[in-house]
Amino acid sequence: MNDRTKTALIYGSTREGRFCDTVAEWAARETRALEKFTVDPIDPAKLDLPTRIQEDETSDQKDVGRRLTEADAFIVVTPEYNHSFPAALKMLIDLYADPWQAKPVGFVSYGGVSGGLRSVEQLRLVFAELHAVTIRDSVSFASAWDLFDDRGKLREPERPRRTLGRMLAQLDWWARTLRAGREAASYGDVAG
Repeated sequence: MNDRTKTALIYGSTREGRFCDTVAEWAARETRALEKFTVDPIDPAKLDLPTRIQEDETSDQKDVGRRLTEADAFIVVTPEYNHSFPAALKMLIDLYADPWQAKPVGFVSYGGVSGGLRSVEQLRLVFAELHAVTIRDSVSFASAWDLFDDRGKLREPERPRRTLGRMLAQLDWWARTLRAGREAASYGDVAG
């Protein structure tokens, strides 16, 4: 495996005026700083992705499929909307099947009181169905808009940085282990 884990960082929100940019950019900066990862941001708000499953793929849809296939691991940055994750994120996930298989998924969530944890718990079920491995430890920001300053910097970065570091260590281990497994034998042969 290359020295760095190729990581697709997926923005979960497409809302206008979203807070996702602040949280995703923090996660990307912190992940890149570890120098074990390359980070490929995938932002559905900036892409021409379909809003329903259709036969013809857009060029962005093909490009995202290629990028997901090339990734060793995923970090999903998700808000919690109405006790769940956004529809745009579900659509992005549902557009693809094989790229998720036998790869790890870590979560950074944000929201009100729950910090997005309810959306993460539901996403674990979705990714299990896609034969992905979700990382137990995650980063959660309750009342996220109070935790970041106007420049997108955390007011108290130590604890979230430690939590992210633990999650990324696990993500990296799983990415390397699962990649070795995929290289030894095609997961598609056993996935069914």
